[in-house]
Amino acid sequence: MSKLVPDQADGLRRLLAQSSVRIIAIASMGNQPGATTAAMNLGAALAHMGKDVLLLDEHRPGPNSACVAWAADPLGTLADVVSQRLTCEGAAARTGCGVHVLPAPRGGQPDHTDPRLLWDGDVILIDAALDSIGNLSPLTRLADELVVVLQPHPASITATYSGIKRLHYAHAIRQLRLLVNGVADPEAARQSMVNLVDTGSRYLAVSMQPAGWVRADPHLPDARRLGQTVVEAFPASPAAVDFRVIAAAIAQWPWRPAVRPQDAKAALWRTEALAPAQGQEEEKEEKEGRVHRTGNH
Repeated sequence: MSKLVPDQADGLRRLLAQSSVRIIAIASMGNQPGATTAAMNLGAALAHMGKDVLLLDEHRPGPNSACVAWAADPLGTLADVVSQRLTCEGAAARTGCGVHVLPAPRGGQPDHTDPRLLWDGDVILIDAALDSIGNLSPLTRLADELVVVLQPHPASITATYSGIKRLHYAHAIRQLRLLVNGVADPEAARQSMVNLVDTGSRYLAVSMQPAGWVRADPHLPDARRLGQTVVEAFPASPAAVDFRVIAAAIAQWPWRPAVRPQDAKAALWRTEALAPAQGQEEEKEEKEGRVHRTGNH
C-alpha cells in the first residue's frame, strides 16, 4: 500500500537502509512509438505477479499518455505528493490491472524529487518523456535501470543509436537495456540487439544489455481500443506472453548503486563539452567505416 512518508528523515533512513523499491525508466529515442505501451504492459504484468507498481507518467497531459490510454483520472500529480497536499495513494489513480498511475510532467516537481521516499511498493516505472533535444528529466536520471524501446528496422536502429549517443554525452550514461518491439523474426531482433550492443561498447563504452523482445501482435491495437493493456485484455496473445517473460526477468536484474539527486544534477548536459566529444566520436566512426543503420556489420 502506498503512502506519503511523513518526514524526510524517515524517508532518508529507509533509503540508506537499501530500499527495495526499484525504479525503471522506459523511453524511446527520436519520438518513436512503443515506450508508453511497453511501460503499461510491463506494469500490468508486474502487478499480475503480485508486485505493487507505481507508474509515473511524464507524458501527461499529452494525448498519448498512459493516463489517457487507461482512461485513468488521477486526483493529483507527483508535485502534489511532494508538497504533501495529497498522499501518493490519494493522488494516483488505480487502474483495473492494479497499477497506480500518477502524472509527473517534466518540470512539474522539484529537480531533487526522489520517488523512493514517497512510495512503499515494489516497483516504480517511469514512462519517460525526453526534452526537445533528447535529454532525460531529473526524475528519469534517478532510475536504477533505463530501458530503451526500439523497432527492428533500420530507421529505428539509427535513431536509437543517435539517441543513446546523446544520452551518453549528456548524462554520462554508462549502462542501459534494450527492448525490441514489433518483432516478426525473433532471430533478426536478437541479431539487431547484438550489433547495437557491440557498437555501443566499441564506440561509446556504454554497456547495453537485452531486456528482451515483444512480437508483433494484432491484439495490441484492440487492447488499446478497449482502454486496457494486451496483458489484461488478451493474456494468451504473443505480445502478452512476451511482456510477462520480460517482467519475470526483471527480478533477476542485478541491483545497481542508487543514483542520488545531487549525482544526477552534476551530470547535466553542457553544450560546450558535448559538441567536441560528439565530433571526435563521429570522426572516429566515419574513419573506421562503421555502418549501424542496417543493424549489420
